[in-house]
Amino acid sequence: MTITIRAGGPDDAPLILGMLDSAVEWLVSQGRTRQWGTEPWSGNPRAVELVHRYAASGTPYFAEIDGTPAATLTLSTGPGPYLEPADEPERFIHLFATDRRFKGRGAGAALLAHVAQVTREAGISLLRVDCYAGDDGKLIAYYERNGFIRTEPYAYGEDKWPGQVLARRVL
Repeated sequence: MTITIRAGGPDDAPLILGMLDSAVEWLVSQGRTRQWGTEPWSGNPRAVELVHRYAASGTPYFAEIDGTPAATLTLSTGPGPYLEPADEPERFIHLFATDRRFKGRGAGAALLAHVAQVTREAGISLLRVDCYAGDDGKLIAYYERNGFIRTEPYAYGEDKWPGQVLARRVL
């Protein structure tokens, strides 16, 4: 098994949407409907626009296992509009998803390590991500296993969606 990382671009939005749809399907099968809802992202015009915006303004990355896309994330210079930017230069991870067929094969961890290296090579110390903080906390624990520490919790929107910002120093 070989994991390779490649940078993408705006034309990869359909691939990102496909991975997000796969993740939603898996979450729903696990009864975890609060994280990303119950409907495919590709059928939600707001979600499609969000993916296209991030893919155009940031840098999508893909982990491929033996040539097949297995995980994706998009790296940008700051968080979404629902969070305050850091008080220093940062890189922010968006739209992190893995194809569940590759669960446990290291594609997600390889992507996180890669963007930590990209951030370090840019001379930037701070790498941040935010994620769903509800249910059993496994998502937060995953990021912690990959070198991130919890910084601030938040509640988003009218339904008070529980979120957690995590950070990793890479310099």
